[in-house]
Amino acid sequence: MIDPLLLKTNIELIEENIKKRGLNIDLTKLKNLDDDRRASKFESENLRAEQKQLGKDIALSAGDQKKELLKKAEVLSQNVKKLADETQKKDEKFFEEWIKIPNIVNSSSPEGKTDKDNKEIKKVGKPKKLKDPISHIDIGEKFGLIDVEKASNVSGSRFSYLFGDLVKIQFNLISFAINKLSKKGFNPTIPPVLVRENALYGTGFFPDDSDQVYEIPNDDLFLVGTSEVSLAALHSQEIVDHDSLPVRYAGYSTCFRREAGTYGKDTSGIFRVHQFDKVEMFSFCSPEKSVEEHEYILSIEEEILQELEIPYRVVDVCTGDLGSSAAKKYDIEAWIPSQEQYREVTSCSNTTDFQSRRLNIRTKIDKNSTLLHTLNGTAIAVG
Repeated sequence: MIDPLLLKTNIELIEENIKKRGLNIDLTKLKNLDDDRRASKFESENLRAEQKQLGKDIALSAGDQKKELLKKAEVLSQNVKKLADETQKKDEKFFEEWIKIPNIVNSSSPEGKTDKDNKEIKKVGKPKKLKDPISHIDIGEKFGLIDVEKASNVSGSRFSYLFGDLVKIQFNLISFAINKLSKKGFNPTIPPVLVRENALYGTGFFPDDSDQVYEIPNDDLFLVGTSEVSLAALHSQEIVDHDSLPVRYAGYSTCFRREAGTYGKDTSGIFRVHQFDKVEMFSFCSPEKSVEEHEYILSIEEEILQELEIPYRVVDVCTGDLGSSAAKKYDIEAWIPSQEQYREVTSCSNTTDFQSRRLNIRTKIDKNSTLLHTLNGTAIAVG
């Protein structure tokens, strides 16, 4: 969530941001809601001040005067409660709309509407020329390593059984990533994969991406699509010691995504599935260090692909293709021989103070409380 004060101090910045992202949001309605709630809050505070003063007057009064003041206090108390309830409702109404406003995009992000407008930064490695390259699913089925048909019978589409050496490869990749990240200052973590609703709102996945999330309604819990959610919420409502920053985690978890709206895309194999394992980097850092931290996370993603000898390219994601929480995002696309094209395999985002404002994660600099910046990046999404 961005600072609501911007509606009063720099509404032009929000208007420009909405335009860059290609959204249609009625800011006039939001400003009216904000003005209304602020006026109500101001009136409520004045009434409370009057109530406080009346309490002092009653303490100094006696007899008939005291009786009259007590009657007045009773009426005033009812008015205070009524106005407080109205103010709370107006606050809730405003924030229901305000929470839909995305993060302010970084001025260096390329403008555009779709992933076709993403800006290529560089290519690393040369794709090998293969005659009639075979897809991963064909290789997997040929050697009995992948079975999506039986998984479909058991769980539905976009699930798979993995067997034998492919399972060993998966755990070797995870171990490789965790060991590398541990040496680079990331604390290995196995976080919960079931979270409460506030964790998803806090990270910006709700309300925008709620159709991608699996829900467990009987328990008021949700399955995470990335360990970013539970890692970000780890320090919610906390003041993190400034001397300990940056605080970095390497989260390993199974991830669950409904992949709503993607039917007909990548239906073959295990490229876009409902369940997959991933090692995720997450960092809490001071605001002045977040640009540097973003580049650091990207460099680790590149190092992993280089050591695996996978050709790739890095793209700067355009404004219209950014998620709501990201101010700036890089994607790394690996060369897929059977498709003869680059496809996204990792991404890393600087969400500035968007998530920390929702989750109330702060630090103190010279005794002043300030919101931390949060960043995330994929080390390895195994499938």
